Amino acid sequence: MFIVEDEEDILELLRYHLSRDGYTVTTATDGEEALSAIPKIMPDLVLLDLMLPGVDGLDVCRKLKKDTQTAAIPIIMVTAKGEESDIVTGLELGADDYVAKPFSMKVLIARVRTVLHRKGQPPADADATLCVRDLAIDPRRREVLVKGKPVDLTFTEFGLLRFLAGRPGWVMTRDQIIYAVRGEDYAVTDRAVDVQIVGLRKKLGKCADYIETVRGVGYRFKESG
Repeated sequence: MFIVEDEEDILELLRYHLSRDGYTVTTATDGEEALSAIPKIMPDLVLLDLMLPGVDGLDVCRKLKKDTQTAAIPIIMVTAKGEESDIVTGLELGADDYVAKPFSMKVLIARVRTVLHRKGQPPADADATLCVRDLAIDPRRREVLVKGKPVDLTFTEFGLLRFLAGRPGWVMTRDQIIYAVRGEDYAVTDRAVDVQIVGLRKKLGKCADYIETVRGVGYRFKESG
């Protein structure tokens, strides 16, 4: 575990709780120090504050994800309230998740565990039927069942649901959704994604709340539990 945080009180708080939870913790207080140390240590995860002196957190994220040596290291961003645009940028650069200050330590540790769990999972079979509680998604038949009953989805609705459900817990920006469902050259607005989500939720009925809105950022498929 590598923590990049310039506020000493927060850094020590994170170090204490994560160490107590069994993680080996290494720290840096600025972006340059982090970029120098991370490729040498190759931590399992980076907890990255965005507001750093010198090289800021977004630049650190960008450089780590562009370097083939460090690109696979998961990153959780730590952001201040009101940094929605930075959250979107970070997720589109390849960050895995974020927590906003002030944060609950229990929530942060849960996010850490979730991201590390994802890292350890084998890649999903793209053609395998995906079953999540009362929902079943069969890519081969392009069929969706809610409590065993078929639901008629459009091409876009099906692609959107499959994309989100295949990455439970991941926050996806609207641009990431557009790219995944239609490709990068598809001309569609953020508003169109929201409209698709509204229609999809109506059709999913009792499973509608599986798709969570992350205000100002995008959407997330609720994990099992």
